[in-house]
Amino acid sequence: MALDQVDVDKLDETGKEMSFLDHLEALRWHLFRSAIAICVGGGIVFSFQDWVFANIILAPKSQDFITFKLLCKLGPNFCYTPPKFDLVTRELGEQFTESMYVGVWLGVILASPYILYEIWKFVKPGLYKKEQDAVSGIVLICAALFILGVCFGYFVMAPFSIAFLAGYTVGAINMPTLSSYISYMTMFTLPIGLVFELPVILFFMTKIGVITPSFLRKYRRHAVVLIVIAAGVITPPDVLSQLLVCFPLLLLYEVSILVCTREYKRKQKLAEASE
Repeated sequence: MALDQVDVDKLDETGKEMSFLDHLEALRWHLFRSAIAICVGGGIVFSFQDWVFANIILAPKSQDFITFKLLCKLGPNFCYTPPKFDLVTRELGEQFTESMYVGVWLGVILASPYILYEIWKFVKPGLYKKEQDAVSGIVLICAALFILGVCFGYFVMAPFSIAFLAGYTVGAINMPTLSSYISYMTMFTLPIGLVFELPVILFFMTKIGVITPSFLRKYRRHAVVLIVIAAGVITPPDVLSQLLVCFPLLLLYEVSILVCTREYKRKQKLAEASE
């Protein structure tokens, strides 16, 4: 069936009750359009792959990386010199496959605002009008948090973690492969971007009555343990990377409490007004 034969947005917003198959059809087109956006972003990245690898992918391992330069500007005691190392490939097509892989995950990052918009378009018809108004701007907020998380992973986690892992030795020679390097770079960016959506997730859980601000405060210590475990799962097995993830997650948790408190008070006011 051709794309122009199905008006998905109209199908979603008619106000009529949709069947299960209608929901699947709508979801299919939202996923299809999101996939096209990823392909477009990935195609752009692949077209400029030499520049992308030299100035984005391989930059965090360089002594001239912006993070190291900014630290040096704070004073000589803050200057940090990462170890020099070269990347090798073990398979004939590794450089090509890794170029395609980089194109995909950078395409996801570039297309993330549009992907979140498609998710919102799918979820929106299931909300009441007042609920839609209450979460206006949610796409921009989610996109901003995701990009903020990716930037934190790229500019903070990646350079220090890579430097630590490349410089750590027990007597062997470090010869990291291009594949392992890119895998770590992916780990430092995409998962961190998703984790930074924590305030939004807790906001919706508060909105539907699953949790309350008092619940978040009461189980703050348990949350700290879960955050430490999550940091250990999404980061390489070194203490530095885990600490770099733990601190912003703890800050996000405290921000989430403030956001949830505001939403909880708003719900209470509406309940009192309706009575």
